[in-house]
Amino acid sequence: MKFGGTSLADAEKIRTAARRAVRTQKQGHQVVMIVSAMGKTTDALEALANQVMRDKPAPKREWDQLMSTGEQVTISLMAMALEEMGSSAISFTAGQIGMVTDDRHTKARIKHIAAERIHEQLDAGRIAIVAGFQGVTETGHVTTLGRGGSNVTLVAIAAALKADLCENYTDVDGVFTADPRIVPTGRKINFISYDEMLELASLGVNVLHNRAVEFAKKYNVPIHVRNSAHNRKGTMIVAATESMEKIVVSGAALKEKLARVSLTKVPNHPGVVARIFHTIAGHDIMVDDIIQTVNDDKTASLSFTVELAEFSDAKVVCGKIVKNLKCDVHYDDSLSKVSVVGVGMRVHTGVAEKMFRALADSKINIENITTSEIKISCMIDRAEGKKALRVVHDAFELGGKKKKPARKRAKKTARKKK
Repeated sequence: MKFGGTSLADAEKIRTAARRAVRTQKQGHQVVMIVSAMGKTTDALEALANQVMRDKPAPKREWDQLMSTGEQVTISLMAMALEEMGSSAISFTAGQIGMVTDDRHTKARIKHIAAERIHEQLDAGRIAIVAGFQGVTETGHVTTLGRGGSNVTLVAIAAALKADLCENYTDVDGVFTADPRIVPTGRKINFISYDEMLELASLGVNVLHNRAVEFAKKYNVPIHVRNSAHNRKGTMIVAATESMEKIVVSGAALKEKLARVSLTKVPNHPGVVARIFHTIAGHDIMVDDIIQTVNDDKTASLSFTVELAEFSDAKVVCGKIVKNLKCDVHYDDSLSKVSVVGVGMRVHTGVAEKMFRALADSKINIENITTSEIKISCMIDRAEGKKALRVVHDAFELGGKKKKPARKRAKKTARKKK
């Protein structure tokens, strides 16, 4: 059971989460709780670090050391809440359960978990509480898994323990056909496949980290996304079934803050593109979409997108690339990406045409297009992003079929009997 920061924002919410864990244990289950930092704790720590450093970025090792403290507060408070309710509980940092990661600070990846210690506590009848979002290197340095990393912790531990179910408790009712804050007609999805959720997570749906979904798919761990405020069913994320392919499009997503780097007059020789992206990867910059075209003068034009948060780093790196290759570079930091996702695209045609037509009818220009087997994405101007999401959501009737307006009935004049 994983509880996010909004579900643990104060002492009473911690007690509410604890009561849920106690009920689950009394139903005959062994329970492991993964907890995030309380409320806006991580944001506050980040702001404090920026105040101290002022003009320089914080050393990544020390950044992780600081950011990991938020979860350490929560695990202790949760264990206290459980003990006060009469349940035996024990809290662990990631290092104490042997969650070993690589040494990529702020973006670490899990290598292995020593699950024996958790098993010992569960077999002793205790509820185990584990700090999410963090790990430790082979040499003992604290690492963090990146924003949303507590979801990764949840699924990784569930896989290591061979758990029957992951429950991800948050402040929303589940996964929606589109962000209901932008699209009021967004509808909760009862079941969604790992592949669809993986695409949606990478396209801006923040309910689950895409690396958490990767873990779940690899180890076939079902995830139940639920609202911590009530007991209603949420969204089950499971392996694809034949019936899922009858639904052409399952959801729409908007990735709002993107920037594009366009390199022109790039020498069109074997190995040049490899060198470019080797340099970019060496600076830990995550690239989104890549498009290349070949020109008549034996040069190529190459463009790729990055998250706006990484745009500054990308500009510095690309400045060096341009000098080495003697090519030109252009930047655009005003883009968004609207996408539709569905396993049904594998067996249905006309999806792209319907999406493009809907955007065209609304006078929304498409900058470029990328596709996969179950996804179509269009790069657009950021100012049109929210409108575009509503347009494509309506085009595929993801909120349900539109009701025809009722005809006004003519009023009949009652005749009085003489």
